[in-house]
Amino acid sequence: MTGRITPYTVRTNHVQLFRFSAVTWNAHRIHYDTAYARSEGYPEVLVQSHLHGCFLANAVLAWAGDGATLRTLRWTNRGIAVAGDVLTVTGTVTGSEPDGAFQLVTVDLEEHNQDGDLCTPGHAVVAVPSGSSVSRGARSDG
Repeated sequence: MTGRITPYTVRTNHVQLFRFSAVTWNAHRIHYDTAYARSEGYPEVLVQSHLHGCFLANAVLAWAGDGATLRTLRWTNRGIAVAGDVLTVTGTVTGSEPDGAFQLVTVDLEEHNQDGDLCTPGHAVVAVPSGSSVSRGARSDG
């Protein structure tokens, strides 16, 4: 199986970043206090590193469809993203192998901002129910 996953786009915002900080107990002001972020040399509050991971997970699971489960997710934060940025996750299917009632689909992921700058490369393995359109290769975009 080869192809590309459906692109997943999200516009980050202050409320989202504040709430993510709250639910993850991340009290660092750089994620919710604009004046503080600017005093540290950033143009706006920063998107949390783990929120980038959530965007990657959401992208691959939205593409994989109902019944799919994430088996592995790894990512590296390479560039910053700030409130107001539009982030798009794309991915390339690099492999697939049977695993009981599932296909284990391997996907290389990239998250870019609206300027095309790479923020977060990653790698996922998702278990897709055998017989689904993804496991048959019908949901690749490329």
